[in-house]
Amino acid sequence: MSLVYKKILAQKKKNKPLLAVLIDPDKFNLDVVIKANAIAHLFFVGGSVLKNGELENCISKIKKHSKLPIVIFPGDTNQLDKRADALLLLSLISGRNPDYLIGKHVEVARKIKSSKQEVISTGYILIEGGKKSTTEKVSKTKSLTKNNIAKIVDTAIAGELIGMKLIYLEAGSGASKQVNSKIISEVKKQISAPLIVGGGINSVDKVNEVIKSGADIIVIGNALEKNISLLEDIKNCFK
Repeated sequence: MSLVYKKILAQKKKNKPLLAVLIDPDKFNLDVVIKANAIAHLFFVGGSVLKNGELENCISKIKKHSKLPIVIFPGDTNQLDKRADALLLLSLISGRNPDYLIGKHVEVARKIKSSKQEVISTGYILIEGGKKSTTEKVSKTKSLTKNNIAKIVDTAIAGELIGMKLIYLEAGSGASKQVNSKIISEVKKQISAPLIVGGGINSVDKVNEVIKSGADIIVIGNALEKNISLLEDIKNCFK
């Protein structure tokens, strides 16, 4: 079994949540990387719109200062680098744009396979977070309404049934509202795959709420760009 996914499953079995710090290469902050070393378990790296070379440079910089696993969280098909430890192969299962369900994957399938990189198929579910996300704009899809919990749960179940190894509930980068606890707990009851939650998580209380609701991996990115001290504040949440 691949190493990063094996680590995720091992922590899930122990009921110990993981912190993934999301680094947007075009907003790279070395201080975040250094401070995250003592607290985080993974780095997710990627962004919606990146210039050539930004991803590669970002991964190189992280590797110089950290031994934590680096997982690519790709915003488009150009965001690939075999130096990363793993790649989240995202399928936007909350939308109905075939390009983001399978089309984009076909374009880079041979390149990914030849890299021999660990690939973790991930069912990506966008949930309304108070403002239109960049992912919605780029993918030309709509997020699922937070009030339709049944549809969100059914989407997560379907993702697992078709073979997704991870399910990712996302409110969007910089969302004003996080994925609420009811959604997380209801999805958690119905799937066995590890559950990732991100977007709008910017305080100790919100981290604790997401963990209590059942998230296996909590993703924080935009909040650290605004308040790096949050890393210190939340460290006890992951002990």
